[in-house]
Amino acid sequence: MALTAPRALSRTRQPRRTGRRHPLVATLMALPLAVLLLVVFDGWETVATQASSVGVMLGR
Repeated sequence: MALTAPRALSRTRQPRRTGRRHPLVATLMALPLAVLLLVVFDGWETVATQASSVGVMLGR
């Protein structure tokens, strides 16, 4: 058990990543939702609305 303590401490000392998400990652996260909306509601208007929302979010 004494051998596991140093490893556990080294894991807790690792800094957590903070900051903003890369725009490409945000886009890749939103694309499946846009495709789902297209399939479920069968309309390009829904996809256009979702894409517009993502565009506004990425523009910040």
